[in-house]
Amino acid sequence: MNETSPEPRPGTSPAPGAEAAPGRIVLLTTSHRVAPGLLSWPAWQALRSADAVLCADGAHPQLPYLREAGIAVAEASPTAQELVDACAGGRTVVVVATGEGEPALTDGLARLAGSGRVAMPELELLPASYDLPGARLLDLVQVMDRIRAECPWSSRQTHEGLAKYGIEEAYELVEAIEAGDRTELREELGDVLLQVVFHSRIAEEDPDAPFSIDDVAGGIVAKLIHRHPHVFGDERAETPEDVKEHWLRTKAEEKQRASVTEGVPLGQPGLALAAKLASRTRTAGLAVPLPQGEGVGYELLALAVRAEAAGVDPEAALRAAARVYRDAIRAAEGLSA
Repeated sequence: MNETSPEPRPGTSPAPGAEAAPGRIVLLTTSHRVAPGLLSWPAWQALRSADAVLCADGAHPQLPYLREAGIAVAEASPTAQELVDACAGGRTVVVVATGEGEPALTDGLARLAGSGRVAMPELELLPASYDLPGARLLDLVQVMDRIRAECPWSSRQTHEGLAKYGIEEAYELVEAIEAGDRTELREELGDVLLQVVFHSRIAEEDPDAPFSIDDVAGGIVAKLIHRHPHVFGDERAETPEDVKEHWLRTKAEEKQRASVTEGVPLGQPGLALAAKLASRTRTAGLAVPLPQGEGVGYELLALAVRAEAAGVDPEAALRAAARVYRDAIRAAEGLSA
């Protein structure tokens, strides 16, 4: 073998006449997104009953925990043929796969099996740990951390400098939703998520009030739990209206706002702003007559309020009409939509 050949464990010598038995190879895979040492019970069984345990990476994060559990691990990088030979006599060899998954070894085993000239051991792929839902978010945080440290552009960005990208990505996400493009939707969600992670990474460096992505996630988790007492508490909600009532009540308790207009961003598009103000007013049960005035602005305000009362998003409705108008313009130019 390339480094250390696996030796039989004491008391595991093959029985007389069993020398021709091909044995068994177990390729043990683990997820780096799960804490080292948290392995499945079948994995621990395979490790404890193996005649030899090999790992090509002496710095593999699982090794200290395996050795602490009494598993002898040899640092070795056998070829496919050497591994097959090590299984002779019915022996079981477990290979703790590196992060790359041992492609050279598995390719070599496939070639040997395809040749038809070698009595192949039983081959088993045994996942020892699995990613939990959301595990790839850990990869995103790690990648962003490295980019922030090493990229000349990213390392100089600020919240203020990135603000315009957040607006752009939000609009692109809305466009993907309205277009019904699933592939584009997935990509744009990733771009929006990047903005959250990027801003959170920048926030870690603030000298006065730093916070991390964990603080951001923890805050929204606490908010969601508090605003869903019908899910996480004893209250009941049978209809969407009940849920909205819970949400508005708990939000009011949290914010303690003097006016329903507080928290409404004035920088959003005009139709959306008018609709949001109308929604806040209607929900609060306030009877506020629309201001009267001359000009298109007051006419648009009335239209936005009317749309909101009818359950129509005026911004989305205008964008849909504008797309039809765009297609008509292209048709007039002799172009396809």
